[in-house]
Amino acid sequence: MDRRIASLIAPALATLVAFAILVGLGAWQIERMGAKHRLIARVEARMAAPPGPLPPEATWPTLSPKTADYERVRAVGRFLHDKEAHLNGFISGKGPGATLMGFFVLTPLQLADGAVVIVNRGFVPTELGDPAKRSQSQLPGEVTVTGVLRMAEKPGMFVPANDPAKNSWFSRDPAAIGKAYGLQRVAPFVIDADDAPMPGGWPKGGNTIVSFPDNHLQYAFTWFALALALLGVFGFWARQQWKGRPA
Repeated sequence: MDRRIASLIAPALATLVAFAILVGLGAWQIERMGAKHRLIARVEARMAAPPGPLPPEATWPTLSPKTADYERVRAVGRFLHDKEAHLNGFISGKGPGATLMGFFVLTPLQLADGAVVIVNRGFVPTELGDPAKRSQSQLPGEVTVTGVLRMAEKPGMFVPANDPAKNSWFSRDPAAIGKAYGLQRVAPFVIDADDAPMPGGWPKGGNTIVSFPDNHLQYAFTWFALALALLGVFGFWARQQWKGRPA
C-alpha cells in the first residue's frame, strides 16, 4: 500500500467519527426544536382556552407539567387568609425605578369538599407584606378564582431554601406550604390568579410568565458548521501530507 495512503487512514477514521458526532448533535438540536415548538403551541392553546373545572382530586397524584401545566381553570372556595405564604419576587415595569420588590401572596383556598388549593393571588410590594395593610382585599366567604394551573416547581441549585418559620418562600411548593400550616389534601399545583382587580388595588394578579427559550436552530447550525469546518481542516491537512510525502 502507498505509504501516503497508509498515513491518512487513522486520521481519516478519527475525522469521520468526529464528523458523525457533530452531525448527530446538530440533528438532535433539530429534534429538540420540533419538541419545543410543539410545547409552545400546546401552551398557547391552553392559555387561550376558556377556564375549565379543576382536575378531580383522584387524578392529582398522576398530574404532570406535560398534562396539566398552564391549563386555565376555575375554582370556588373560601380563602384561609391567616395561612397565606409570601413567595419572594419582583415585578418589572417600564422606565427607571419601575421594578418593585415584594412578594407573591400564596393563599390556601379551601374547596367545598375540604380539599385545599394554593392560589397565587398576585404581587404586593414589600411595604404591604402585612395583611393588615391590605385588609380590603382579604375577601371573606365563598369566592370564585379564575387563573392558570401551575405545577409545583423544583428549585434550582442557587435558589435559597424556603423558611416556613419566617414565612419566607423562594419556590412554589404547595406541599411544603400545606405542611407548614397543617393542611390536609393539598393539591400538587398552584393557581396563578388572573388580573381581576382587587379592592384596594393589591394583590395584583395576572403575573404568569410564559417564556420558553428557543435557540435550538442556532445551536444546530453551529454543530453543522463545526462538522463542515472539520472536513475542511482535514482536507487541507491531508493535501499537505500527500504533497509532502514520497510515494
